[in-house]
Amino acid sequence: MDRFSFLNAAHTEFFADLYEQYLQSPDSVEPSWRAFFQGFDFGMTTYNEEQAGTQIVAALNNDQDCSVVSDKLQKEFNVLRLIDGYRTRGHLFTQTNPVRDRRVYEPNLDIQNFGLSSADLDTVFDAAKILGKQPSTLKQILEVLQRMYCQHIGIEYMHMENPIYVNWVQERLNRNDNQPVFDAEQKKRILAKLNEAVSFENFLHTKYVGQKRFSLEGGESIIPALDALIENAAEKGVEHFVMGMAHRGRLNTLANIFGKATQDIFSEFDGKDYDKEYFDGDVKYHLGLTSERKTQSGKKININLAPNPSHLETVGAVIEGITRAKQDKYFPNDFSKVLPIAVHGDAAVAGQGIVYEIIQMAQLDGYKTGGTIHIVINNQVGFTTNYLDARSSTYCTDIAKVTLSPVLHVNADDAEAVVHAMLFALDFRMQFGRDVFIDLLGYRKYGHNEGDEPRFTQPLLYKLIARHKNPRDIYAEKLITAGIVDAAYVTKIENEYKAKLDENLQASRKKDLTIIKPFMQDEWEGFVQVSDDEMLKKVDTKFDQKKLNAILETISTLPADKKFISKITKIVTDRKTMYDNDTIDWGTAEALAYGSLLTEGYDVRLSGQDVERGTFSHRHAVVKVEDSEEEVILLNALKDKKGKFNVFNSFLSEYGVLGFDYGYALANPNALTIWEAQFGDFSNGAQIMIDQYISCGEDKWNNQNGIVLLLPHGYEGQGAEHSSARMERYLQLCAKHNMYVADCTTPANFFHLLRRQMKTKFRKPLVVFSPKSLLRHPSCVSTREELYNGQFQEVIDDATIDKKKVKTVVFCTGKFYYDILAERENLGRNDVALVRIEQLFPLPTAQLKEAIASYPNADDFVWAQEEPKNMGAYSYMLMNFDLVPWRLASLKAYAAPAAGSHTRDRRRHADAIRMVFDKNLFR
Repeated sequence: MDRFSFLNAAHTEFFADLYEQYLQSPDSVEPSWRAFFQGFDFGMTTYNEEQAGTQIVAALNNDQDCSVVSDKLQKEFNVLRLIDGYRTRGHLFTQTNPVRDRRVYEPNLDIQNFGLSSADLDTVFDAAKILGKQPSTLKQILEVLQRMYCQHIGIEYMHMENPIYVNWVQERLNRNDNQPVFDAEQKKRILAKLNEAVSFENFLHTKYVGQKRFSLEGGESIIPALDALIENAAEKGVEHFVMGMAHRGRLNTLANIFGKATQDIFSEFDGKDYDKEYFDGDVKYHLGLTSERKTQSGKKININLAPNPSHLETVGAVIEGITRAKQDKYFPNDFSKVLPIAVHGDAAVAGQGIVYEIIQMAQLDGYKTGGTIHIVINNQVGFTTNYLDARSSTYCTDIAKVTLSPVLHVNADDAEAVVHAMLFALDFRMQFGRDVFIDLLGYRKYGHNEGDEPRFTQPLLYKLIARHKNPRDIYAEKLITAGIVDAAYVTKIENEYKAKLDENLQASRKKDLTIIKPFMQDEWEGFVQVSDDEMLKKVDTKFDQKKLNAILETISTLPADKKFISKITKIVTDRKTMYDNDTIDWGTAEALAYGSLLTEGYDVRLSGQDVERGTFSHRHAVVKVEDSEEEVILLNALKDKKGKFNVFNSFLSEYGVLGFDYGYALANPNALTIWEAQFGDFSNGAQIMIDQYISCGEDKWNNQNGIVLLLPHGYEGQGAEHSSARMERYLQLCAKHNMYVADCTTPANFFHLLRRQMKTKFRKPLVVFSPKSLLRHPSCVSTREELYNGQFQEVIDDATIDKKKVKTVVFCTGKFYYDILAERENLGRNDVALVRIEQLFPLPTAQLKEAIASYPNADDFVWAQEEPKNMGAYSYMLMNFDLVPWRLASLKAYAAPAAGSHTRDRRRHADAIRMVFDKNLFR
């Protein structure tokens, strides 16, 4: 029995109950059943509703089948089933593939599958009313359904659970049978933008033979669609557009949507050097752009195309963060004014897990952006892999169903259909603030890049593609046939555009250098780019004592009218007790740092897994009322707060969330943007963001970014996965002026480190190996004086020992300092000094020289680390620390960061400490 035979499959008692539910509240019934019952009402035109319901329920409760009602009514039901079949499965039977035959799906939409026959074609059915029509013949109804669901646009929407969304879509489809309606001038604009798209690719193909450009050919209709999207969105109040996209079509989009000077594009093709030595740049199809665009109606809008690496789907997370930052900054009460647009490749959107992570953000408080328009440039092939080998799902866009988003599948050869679908998507997003997907089904004219040979792997397909007309010529013929333009007009606009390109090519070749404009330069006005020498200069991070006292009072006082669990009350009130005793712990210093920045007008955003409380229960930025779970954020109670404080527990994602927060920091340099890993090694899941964006974004794309990574790190016997934040990986990525790496040992130093991040006139990513056991270590405390009158110390020398007696100087970092210190005290060794390197990159060489010089009798220098020899900072120190000859005190090399056995782990840890004090144990 096919899936549409729900009439006969339904138990009569269930059916009767459902019908009664429908009579009371139609919207509470699943859409296909609601449509079915509407058919009963249409068919029972000679009865009132009560009589109709009585007859139906009586018939069903008497265990009679549908033969007890009239044959006409039965046929009405069957037509409703037919309509439901088109709504549910019509997208499977569309004409959306320009170069391949569609796969065959069963059951199909033949009327015989719905209890109808050719004898019914001329019968008039009231069921047509749910399509927005007057009673019509079955033949007319079929024509409407074919136009609406099975031509060049296929739409999936019946999976959406909210009947409001379903009804909205159906009402839109009913307006014009899902057919494009444009006037002559609109059609000419579509043709003009198509001409630009086609001519641009043709020009590059002839002028730069064999060079990679990731041609848009086969998907050129996205250019008029993006043009229409931006123009119409601006009329609906959108002021900022944030777009991320794959390689394919990027150059075309930059030139014909974002207005990038083609002279600059040609200079990039010619391989000229850059106009600055400061950065090394990136390939042309990775670059982004920010520009101002004036719409046809005169509105000024800001449009951004984010740069990205070859991990293409990563940029989806970044643009969501950029969008949210702009929304928070400019339009906190109306997210609709900033529109994110994500352009995907078909193989990537189906195959990359980051897409799922991004989509799961769509409705989360800390990450939602009011709906994203997702566009898939569907080439039907990924590099050389056919689409049937690239996914198990029916469509590459089936990920959209995670968020119950509508999907429109469109034939890329039909430019009007593509524009129509884009405007449909825009209206849905603006109406509901939710994601919507467009699957632009086209082809790839050449190989993965223009030097590739696609016939190696798809010989039959590429024979068809070689003979296939481009979308501009297809559309031009349509307009010529309709009498809107003539052949001379088409030739004229093509020649004029190509003449401009040729003129710009000649002008570009008179220039010696390529100019790369920083992305979102307006947001970064007043900030400067600096070298590592500037990064090592001291920054004034002092803070007024009275203001600090006031902040402390706020973060240590719970609302008196609310009840909290006793542990929370103690933790919060202990902050004041410790402060009064001049022993400030890590959590208090962190909260004070945030509070100080908020009073100075900086925003603070903290996100990650369990950051509201803190994985190790030290932060409690959000506390819960015991009886109601009402959230209380003490920092928001600051009287002098000028900035905004936001803290969000993230969903269980590292890759997507770090990408989002990187984008947030990219768009708002005046926000301290922090991502915290639950355990430091969990950042492994976000390694692509670290490798491809954070460590090298400034060098590749001329972009500054102040993202802060808090990575809990330290060996406390918790096994391989909960010990190391993989310090070695970050240090390996450090070079020139790309980021800060720190491993602090005191709350005060962490306080000033966070403040320094905002007080400079430049921004660099900051990686902090933050503590676990030190959060409550009795010796890991600071004084009030160290907070309000101190500064960040890149190196902390040993102030507790007579330097003239020192024979051994130990350099270390982080929590291991306290372990070595305890052993020194245990051994009574007053000839060993401990020098803490709090900032590993840039390495504070001058301060280290000064510290070394202060030990006149030292002849034994040690680098000590708790990580195995092949991990931690050892290899980095070998490369960069040549001020004195030194020996290593650490574990030998291991494959895993730490042993799973607590006993074995502690034994090895003790061995590393003994090596500090005994030269003979050196290995």
